[in-house]
Amino acid sequence: TEPVNTLATVPELLEDTPESNQAPLAREVTVKVEQGDTLSAIFARLDLGHSLLMSMLEQDKNTRQFTNLKLDQELLFAFDAQGQLERISSKLSPLESIELNRNPDTGHYNFSKHTRETTHVETTARGTIDSSLFGATQAAGIPYNLALNMANVFAYDIDFARDLRTGDSFEVVYEQKMLDDQIVGTGNILAARFTNKGKTLTAVRYVDKSGQPSYYNSDGTSSRRAFIRTPVDFARISSKFNPGRKHPVLNKIRAHRGVDYAAPTGTPIKATGNGKIAFVGNKNGYGKTIIIQHGGKYRTLYAHMNGYAKGMRNGSTVSQGQVIGYVGKTGLATGPHLHYEFHVNGTHIDPLSHKLPTADPIPKSEMARFKQATQPYIAMLDQAKPTLLAKAEFSEE
Repeated sequence: TEPVNTLATVPELLEDTPESNQAPLAREVTVKVEQGDTLSAIFARLDLGHSLLMSMLEQDKNTRQFTNLKLDQELLFAFDAQGQLERISSKLSPLESIELNRNPDTGHYNFSKHTRETTHVETTARGTIDSSLFGATQAAGIPYNLALNMANVFAYDIDFARDLRTGDSFEVVYEQKMLDDQIVGTGNILAARFTNKGKTLTAVRYVDKSGQPSYYNSDGTSSRRAFIRTPVDFARISSKFNPGRKHPVLNKIRAHRGVDYAAPTGTPIKATGNGKIAFVGNKNGYGKTIIIQHGGKYRTLYAHMNGYAKGMRNGSTVSQGQVIGYVGKTGLATGPHLHYEFHVNGTHIDPLSHKLPTADPIPKSEMARFKQATQPYIAMLDQAKPTLLAKAEFSEE
């Protein structure tokens, strides 16, 4: 059977009711967004006029959220008995909806956004790596964004691009967002444990007295380092630190004083530590480059970029994990990749093997509070049910 065009019924819905002595009733028309639809086109099909739409968009910049239409999104148009548009509303997700309501005094349309409150349920999951982190987390029912967050929690100690092994395992305690007894999303990771190459790492989330959340080892030492290991998520290392390497473009021996991460053009590049931008621009064979100064001792360099993130300029402050640019192949590069360097007191250091400095531990004055807050989550890790074990096929390159 041919699909029904929802918009084809609109003119009929807007017609007056059959002959009656009573005034016409108010009407509501639901429009489902179809391929290629724009808000302007929908207004035209409803005979609402371009000038009305332009007036709405000019009155409140938030109104433009109605122009970000998605396929199959539904918009509800409500009209009064005289055919005047009174309200437009749309449900963006189970949690969020937006509305435009006409003010009867001014005739203007006021924008509002509504967010439904959720409850958080503490949930555990466990998995074993047989193919990849995402293969195991998917089999365990863990959504992609939570798996990415777990990788970020352990990013200081595990290079997920090259360190995973068959039999590595994890347990995680996290928040599930519930609405009307339905799972509608995930919240924070509360605790996680990852066993990699026989070494077990544990991280717990703790919000200190100043309200600052961070992850710590179970003994209160920080699981956060001053630098994360890799500036590109799950990229393949295409060339390691090598003082005697032959340059692939120049075809002569030239020290390779960094690590190359092969990734598709446009892949986000993250600052590996907090600092200030000391250089941004083209730098000879490096192409588009950013250099970040981290205090007086450390510097990192990111080269061959396709472009820079918004706001990147000399003297700008950047935070660890902030996207600063995108993978490219500018300068002397044979293909899209990031060239990353790590300097200590002006000397090039292998970022894959250098022992990274750690952040501050829990203050002694907060240790009792820390243990009281986190020990229940450690217990939940221990009790994670083996029935949630996730398995997938594995093949090492």
